Amino acid sequence: MTLFQAILLGVVQGLTEYIPVSSTAHLLLVPWLLGWQYDPASTFVFTVLVQWGTLLGVVVYFRSDIAAIARSMAGSARRGQPLAEPEARLGWFVLAATVPAAIFGLLLESFFESTFGATPVTIVLLIATAGLLLAAERWGERQRTLETMRPADAIAIGLWQVLSLVPGVSRSGATVSGGMLRGFVRPDAARFSFLMSIPALLGAGVVALKDLLGTPGLLSSLFGPLAAGFIASTVSGYLCVRWLLGYLRRRSFDAFALYRVVFGGLCLIVLLTRGG
Repeated sequence: MTLFQAILLGVVQGLTEYIPVSSTAHLLLVPWLLGWQYDPASTFVFTVLVQWGTLLGVVVYFRSDIAAIARSMAGSARRGQPLAEPEARLGWFVLAATVPAAIFGLLLESFFESTFGATPVTIVLLIATAGLLLAAERWGERQRTLETMRPADAIAIGLWQVLSLVPGVSRSGATVSGGMLRGFVRPDAARFSFLMSIPALLGAGVVALKDLLGTPGLLSSLFGPLAAGFIASTVSGYLCVRWLLGYLRRRSFDAFALYRVVFGGLCLIVLLTRGG
């Protein structure tokens, strides 16, 4: 993998991680469309670890929220009332929502890693899950705020996140849609999804880091591309989160659903033309 390829993929990662179009699908399909060839063993590791760049971007953007949540969680826990304050409840709900994906990810790690090479499956899911965004827009009541969240809501949204372990579904798309289908207004569903990404991406990165350090020669060959991709995804991820939250206050997910169908359709045509 060259530095140019790594930077381009880092920008792609940052722009698509929080927009509901599946960053993993784009990190797999863009090189495939361009005919790039590099060591398949590095694909999963690079894809997951470059997501830490967007993780840094969202942490920087939500740094005040994260600090307030952490202080509230610690203070409420010391007083023996962990759910007494809104910020503390939000923090515990974020952690609770992470549990389903963590369990399924660990139990079925080999299966989910195997799906990274299944281009036809990625393309089909990229197109098909556009329907999830449309369903959330059409049937989500969108009246609740995060202050009304209950434990059942957090677990339900966490179960939606499990679907995103397969490339093409989109973690943000699944969790934001899940939140909207639970009745949350679009910006609050997005905010909860972005906060959920912190433990989710951190955990996935730890797993990939284990693979990186456990494969002889992989670290030395990927260090430069990983550093370049990390920086590119950090900057583009931060800018994307900042833009998207403003966008969702005024507009729906319909444009993203259309994009998924168009981009997925293009990839499907290429797949059929190439014969695989």
